[in-house]
Parts: sequence; structure tokens; C-alpha cells
Amino acid sequence: MGVPLRQAVKVGSYIMQQKFKGNARYPLVLMLEPLYRCNLACVGCGKIQHPEEILNRYMPPEQAWQAAEECGAPMVSIAGGEPLIHPQIDTLVAGLVQRKKFVYLCTNAILLQRMLPKFTPSVYLTFNVHLDGLEETHDRLVDRKGIFKKAIRAIKAAKARGFRVNTNTTVFDGESVDELHELFDQLMEIGVDGLTISPGYAYEKAPDQEHFLKREKTKELFRKILKPNGNGRHQKKAWDFNHSPLYLDFLQGKMDFQCTPWGNPNYGPFGWQRPCYLFSEGYAKTFKELMETTTWENYGTGNHKKCADCMVHCGYEPTAVIESTRGFKNVLRSIRSVFLRY
Repeated sequence: MGVPLRQAVKVGSYIMQQKFKGNARYPLVLMLEPLYRCNLACVGCGKIQHPEEILNRYMPPEQAWQAAEECGAPMVSIAGGEPLIHPQIDTLVAGLVQRKKFVYLCTNAILLQRMLPKFTPSVYLTFNVHLDGLEETHDRLVDRKGIFKKAIRAIKAAKARGFRVNTNTTVFDGESVDELHELFDQLMEIGVDGLTISPGYAYEKAPDQEHFLKREKTKELFRKILKPNGNGRHQKKAWDFNHSPLYLDFLQGKMDFQCTPWGNPNYGPFGWQRPCYLFSEGYAKTFKELMETTTWENYGTGNHKKCADCMVHCGYEPTAVIESTRGFKNVLRSIRSVFLRY
């Protein structure tokens, strides 16, 4: 299953508690960036375009734990940069797991196989490996040959040691649907626990600005991607998506959601980023300040030009997850998605 049962129950219980308290805005996932340094320069990335003095900053584990406790979200996604470069990443992760946070450590997997002995398998820890296509496509997008093969070897090694492993695929304009289907088949065959997919966000400083998807084109492309037996092919093995089924419906244009930017708040080297992980309108010193002083109504589809074509999971997955707790049919479908495959 893409989402562990324990995680689904904890997140559902957390949402019910927030509703009982009357909270209209609350976080689901802390997007934690303990560094911006990376060992790749992906053509669609806008997170590494900082001066050396910023790239040399590494967040102390204690600061990361404090942010997680201050935020209170049941899940933490550790990104960057490349988290495995962080000299204390194993200590940082162990502290979050000890606090029973569901941790998704996002990595390009260059260092993963070497680093595995520093981590302990746990239902609370998932390695989330970046794979944007099969070998030729992925290596081109990360601008380095050999990375796809290295990532596959690392995934197999992590699974052999008993770790949970997901993959994260960012979809750009011009992607081959057949290739993505083949990628999903291969990942399921080697034992990946869940697939995460999302259209790319148009970072202003990303080297490649030509291949970010517009909203209507996103819907058209994802309708093809999420059609398991489309284009005359036969699906080899069912796909486990680590998503709310309502978010997958949203990507295909079957549902219309507004963004929930506070659902996945970002904490990094500069503090709490307004309004979200994807672009910055300034920073807050505390989570309380972020929630209480950010003009949330200024963001989202139709409210800000930078949000016009965004359908990225970190903004719309929280909306879908919260929506899945409303109404019997949505609740039932969400429960079934924990056990059934796509």
C-alpha cells in the first residue's frame, strides 16, 4: 500500500482533533529544509540558486526538532538541497522518529546506499527517491549521467535492509506517457512502497523555463498518465500511489480545489517561508507568526500570478486530504485507497 495504515489512522485522527477544536487552518506536513546545498544541478530546480555563504549553512538537529514541535504536523518531509549531505542528518531524522513523526527523507540517492548503515528501519521513516523518468530522461533532467542506475541500486539496497522507499516523479511538458508507465512498472517490480507524482512548479530561477506545464495541459497529461491500460499497453503490476485519491482526481480535472498553503508550511535556513514551499514572499520567525500574520487570502489560484498554473502536491494534497474527511463517500474512498492499488 502507498500509505501505511498507521500513518493514515494518525493523520485522520489529527484532522478530526483539529476540527473538534474549531481550527480552520492547521498544518499536515512540515516541509523541512535543513540546508540548500545539493550535489546535483537539476534543470527544473530553483532551490540551489543561493550564494556560497547560504549554501554552507546546516540547520542544527535541535533547531529542526523545535520547528517540528512548534508546528505540530504529524508528518515531516525533509528536502533541500540534498539532505544526505547534512553532516548530522542521521541524528536529525532519529530525533523526529523518536517524536513519532512520519518522516519522508527526499533524496537524489547519490549518497543513499553509503549512508544506509546510519539509519534504522522504521514505519516512521521513508526514503523518498527522486526519479523523473527512465535512465536517459532522468539523467538529462538532473544533468549528470549514471544517476538513474545509482538510484535504482540504492533503492534495492534500502529495501534489502528493510527500509520503506517511495519515489518522487516531477512531470514536465513533453513527457512520454508510455515512458512514465514503464517507470512505474519497474519501480513496483523492485518493491517500491509508494509513488509520488506532481507537475513541476515554475521556479523563477530554474535554468529550464520552457517545460513547465500550464494548468489545462497538466490535466490533459495526467488523464493519460493515470489511465493504467492506455495507449494499447498492458499494466504489468498495480501502482501504489502515495496520494489521496482526490488529489489524483484533481490532477485529471475531475475535481476543482483551491490551494491550502498553510497545510504544508516550509521551515528552512531563513525561517518560516511565506506563503509556501514553492515561492517566497518573506519569512516569519515563528510558526505562530506565520499563521497569524500571513495574508493567506492573497494566494492560491486566481489570487496571485505565481499560483496561476500551480497544481503541485505540496499545495493541493492538503486540500484533498482534508476534503477526504468530509462526507461518507469521500471517507470510504480514502479508507479503501489505503488497501487498494491504482
